[in-house]
Amino acid sequence: MALRMWASSTANALKLSSSASKSHLLPAFSISRCFSSVLEGLKYANSHEWVKHDGSVATIGITDHAQDHLGEVVFVELPEANSSVSKEKSFGAVESVKATSEILSPISGEVIEVNTKLTESPGLINSSPYEEGWMIKVKPSSPAELEALMGPKEYTKFCEDEDAAH
Repeated sequence: MALRMWASSTANALKLSSSASKSHLLPAFSISRCFSSVLEGLKYANSHEWVKHDGSVATIGITDHAQDHLGEVVFVELPEANSSVSKEKSFGAVESVKATSEILSPISGEVIEVNTKLTESPGLINSSPYEEGWMIKVKPSSPAELEALMGPKEYTKFCEDEDAAH
């Protein structure tokens, strides 16, 4: 019974459905691919961080795709305000039940604010990666770095290609 319940919940989570009542020409199971959300108005790095540029401030966090692959986030290490970050260099780490991953800065600049809520509630990265789960706010030192990042369509394709390769 426990195995049957596990199989049923796993099938639901993977969006597997039996097609026994459908045409015999269809496969026995179909998989509905569920892709993480990618928002318009943001820029994305190939290391799965996002940037929201608003005036002289850029807010940075990890993408929905990244948090989905990490699993439940249990600890976040972030830099201090007034420190500097460099493009493609580590500025912190995210620890999940699966692994610990470095967070790379998609741009260079001065950290002007750190999301201190993540110290007490690291799960905000899972539940709200683009809003309450932001990590740092930066004053960019090189605006051209923002232009080099991917837009939503490019990032979606990048993730699809990356997932297909694994």
